[in-house]
Amino acid sequence: MDTDFVVRAQRGDKEAYAILATAMADRFLAVSRRILRDHDLAEDATQQALLSVWRDLPQLRDPARFEAWSYRLLVRACYEEGRKQRRWAPNLRLIPADEPTMPDGFTAVVDRDQLESGFRRLSIDHRAVVVLHHYLDLPLDRVAELLGIPVGTVYSRLHYAMRALRAALDADARPMPHEVAQ
Repeated sequence: MDTDFVVRAQRGDKEAYAILATAMADRFLAVSRRILRDHDLAEDATQQALLSVWRDLPQLRDPARFEAWSYRLLVRACYEEGRKQRRWAPNLRLIPADEPTMPDGFTAVVDRDQLESGFRRLSIDHRAVVVLHHYLDLPLDRVAELLGIPVGTVYSRLHYAMRALRAALDADARPMPHEVAQ
């Protein structure tokens, strides 16, 4: 981000903030969708984060730290929206895939469904670490900074999240008892 726009937005320049918000909105939505696994909640979290950025921007001490600071606000908004979710409900919106389509479309759908099922079993804390590290490709020390937690906690959450994902995928791959008997 251009710190000039951040400084201008801190002084109340709505046009500079609009440029910042436009640059952040799609990335924020992609990250929140991956953390929350629900398009509607992700839109709400993104909107809340953008409002928080506007409201709290004058208190940002170092404009060069804007990106890390704004992602921290986004993750907090995701946590808030995640707490509002009482139970899982199917989300029937078509979400575009980031990866290219494979020749065997059915296998790709099954693999993606299994991964989605495993990812839903993770806590929001674990999802946030996985998304920030693997989707945004941030180093773990930067993830810790964004989340405001110690690096050791990030390592721990990533370890347990990956272990839980592997366990979920392994469990889904095992045949059901009635399939073995046949």
